[in-house]
Amino acid sequence: MEKFQKKTLYYQLVDHLKEKIKANMIPHDKLPSERELAAQYQLSRTTVRLALKELENIGYIYRRHGKGTFVSALKKDVDLGGSYSFTQQMKSLGRIPETRILAFERIKADKFVSHHLNLSPGETVFKISRLRIADGEPLMIEDTYLPVKFFMNLNSQLLRKKPLYDLFVDFDQMIRLADEELYASLASKDDAKQLMIPKGAPVLHLARQTYSIKNEIIEFTLSVARADQFHYRIRHVRNN
Repeated sequence: MEKFQKKTLYYQLVDHLKEKIKANMIPHDKLPSERELAAQYQLSRTTVRLALKELENIGYIYRRHGKGTFVSALKKDVDLGGSYSFTQQMKSLGRIPETRILAFERIKADKFVSHHLNLSPGETVFKISRLRIADGEPLMIEDTYLPVKFFMNLNSQLLRKKPLYDLFVDFDQMIRLADEELYASLASKDDAKQLMIPKGAPVLHLARQTYSIKNEIIEFTLSVARADQFHYRIRHVRNN
């Protein structure tokens, strides 16, 4: 007798595996293979493959090419909301954070960047590309754009000494708020290589505009984060 009714095999398998992962497994545990799951639940491998793909898309599992399928770090994921600090988030989770500066340069803002920083096209900005790492594992790529006029003496040496938001205080740039946009996508070839995930793996794209207490945009950051390591939480409060 099959363990699932035929009407909703796929959905029932997804729900069953989600509950099994929550109750009996820990992050980075390896799941049985498609063949083993198909035999265990008396289902076709196509149904199993679709269920695993759905679990990967919603962040419950991740795949390693040639190694298998594993449970994502759901119990140690990172909240990208609120007053975000990668370093503080990692330390609060008992993980060892590392930031690797991939590039630091002065460039002329193109139309896209100048629009998001409320600058005139061609104004000079700092572009900072960083790889965010925890416990030796790459988690996120960030491209940050800062108006040079607000951070005149910024250099790569300072960035290596302090977290960026701590440096904001040193430059008398106090944060008032940040606007963020988030969307899900699939990893490009270059992003996948940096994050050490397969090309086409689920990722989260985050765009952040940070405002100072003078209501000036002092930061525009584009991030690509591994979907198996991050979640995004928003609280909506109704004011009567």
